[in-house]
Amino acid sequence: MTDIRTRQIRANGLTFTLDEAGEGDDVALFLHGFPESRRSWRRQLPFMADLGWRAVAVDMRGYGQSDRPSGKAAYTLDKLTADVGALFDVLGARRRLLVGHDWGAVVAWAAAIEQVRPLDGLIIMNVPHPAVFARHLRRTPSQLLKSWYVFFFQLPGLPELMTTTNGARVVERAFTQGVADPSIFSPEDLKVYRDNALTPGAMTAMINYYRANAAYLGGADRTMTRRIETPTLMIWGEKDAFLDVGLTEGYGPYVSDFTLHRLPSVSHWVQQEAAADVNRLMAAWLGDRLRA
Repeated sequence: MTDIRTRQIRANGLTFTLDEAGEGDDVALFLHGFPESRRSWRRQLPFMADLGWRAVAVDMRGYGQSDRPSGKAAYTLDKLTADVGALFDVLGARRRLLVGHDWGAVVAWAAAIEQVRPLDGLIIMNVPHPAVFARHLRRTPSQLLKSWYVFFFQLPGLPELMTTTNGARVVERAFTQGVADPSIFSPEDLKVYRDNALTPGAMTAMINYYRANAAYLGGADRTMTRRIETPTLMIWGEKDAFLDVGLTEGYGPYVSDFTLHRLPSVSHWVQQEAAADVNRLMAAWLGDRLRA
């Protein structure tokens, strides 16, 4: 299996740290979620490289070993999607496959809707289209309860204190609670996530994604109803503690070519918990829709 390389690049005025496997200008760009890092794609990069893609997982701005601009205004969605476009440009992408989970999927949806760069494929994991989420919030009070942390993160200071106390054990428990087999996260995996959270300024940067985009998360941005023409695969772990499985329904008005695969007994951390299934589904879909 192809080895993973780590390096840094400059894009959109920032330095990003990335892991990379494979060669060429058919680029699959992987975007992680909260409170993760590029490490969350460790089981996908060599697999995708063996399929012929140059697979790249980046520490998004504010995370891991990438630059951490100060202030919540540095984390608005327009800046996050601009990062995506700039990263594809610097990587010299001829064909572009965008893959996102959690916050990475929020950014991926927005980049596809706004057509930041032409995409050949879009793969989304356990985050709904923004219009679907807005509709679901209005109709399903239980989702408001599941999204309690979004409101909590609007408070100043307290979320950082609670998530970093006791060596950021809350971050560790976010991964290990709710998965069928917590051992899928090695001690080294969990240490990386805790250490990232404990880096000075890092947790504020992570939480600023929520603070800077609260109105968007609540469905206030009506431009996000524009139809996506890019072929789109959604993979969804049905045991997600944060998002209702009903959020996988109702995509007809928003995505012209939509494929859904739901994984029973799999949590929110789908690509880490069910890596073999996720990889198999991506390979099959890519074989049908586009070949490297």
